[in-house]
Amino acid sequence: MRNYSTEAEPTTLVGPWLEPLLPELIAFRRDLHAHPELSFKEFRTTDKLARRLEEAGLKPRRLEGTGLTVDIGDGPIATALRGDIDALPIIEETGLPFASKHHGVTHACGHDVHTATMLGAALVLQRMHEESPLRGTVRIIFQPAEETMPGGAQSCIDQGVLDGVPRIFALHCDPRIEVGKIGTRIGAITSASDTIKIELTGRGGHTSRPHLTEELVFALAQIAVNVPAVLSRRVDVRSGVSVVWGHISAGSAPNAIPASGYMAGTMRCLDRDAWHNAGEILDEVIQQIAAPYGVDVHLEHTRGVPPVVNSEHETALIEAAARAEIGEGAVVLTPQSMGGEDFAWFLADLPGAMMRLGTKTPGGEEYDLHRGDYILDERALGLGIKVLTAAALRTLRDL
Repeated sequence: MRNYSTEAEPTTLVGPWLEPLLPELIAFRRDLHAHPELSFKEFRTTDKLARRLEEAGLKPRRLEGTGLTVDIGDGPIATALRGDIDALPIIEETGLPFASKHHGVTHACGHDVHTATMLGAALVLQRMHEESPLRGTVRIIFQPAEETMPGGAQSCIDQGVLDGVPRIFALHCDPRIEVGKIGTRIGAITSASDTIKIELTGRGGHTSRPHLTEELVFALAQIAVNVPAVLSRRVDVRSGVSVVWGHISAGSAPNAIPASGYMAGTMRCLDRDAWHNAGEILDEVIQQIAAPYGVDVHLEHTRGVPPVVNSEHETALIEAAARAEIGEGAVVLTPQSMGGEDFAWFLADLPGAMMRLGTKTPGGEEYDLHRGDYILDERALGLGIKVLTAAALRTLRDL
């Protein structure tokens, strides 16, 4: 009987175990895609995962509300794998036969693939363990609410999902990378991200007499233009601080100055230390810019997530696993994204790495994440399972 936990240099181990499961896992992913659920409302998804894991002889532990974890193997934990399970409040426009049945909700970020990948890793590892016991344990975390701010990772950590875990891995779909390849990077692979919401109030009035009002629309405009400009001079430009507004609204008539207005956006930053500093400066600057106009400012600044920072050793483990399971040309260097990811909180006290899973069909249409028309190449699912399962098996040798 082959001992998969002590193999010196495992090569293409996962494929034969995965092949009989892959049709089921593709169907599982399509079912999740057809029944997406928003953050902290992933009840059906959690139930479906729990049932399948129990059918495989495993004992999943449900988290409060939604989400669950499951341990595979015996002995100390060698690693954890994390997959996020929530969808987005976006209308699907793919036209797929398994498109979302819930209008206004869709898996436009690939979390259905993330979930099915982690399920596949669990089932493969369990089958391996039944044939030849693993010399250690792999914990798989199905995390709710990645798409909220600051995200569901902290809730999972508070419930002990990292107890005894020495390292952790994750993946994220990437429509810029061709299927058959993964993207890796040592160091920061995502950025910090905060949410900013500002409500201004003042005396409304006629546009012919702005001096008798607080000129609220003008104040909104000054904040929108000057906050990014001031931050670019107050924070080291190498940190990549970026403030972008996604919503500005006020008033309804061309000759009336409104009594209230609203704006919202995000602040992103490439560097963790600069993120803390920029957040403090941001609040100060907003108040200072608004002050000359006499408006009242209600600021809701939600500190979101720091950058995901990949450790060198764990990144090397993923790269070695990818080359063994997919091929020598499987690994590409990926740039640091300005997107935020609450996987960062798992790495606050643990080494680990997140890889980018290529989902682009070679020669196919270009997509982006968080778009209602995002269609991914489903071959990515099997490749993601192979790489993360193989990486987990390699960590067992360190026990």
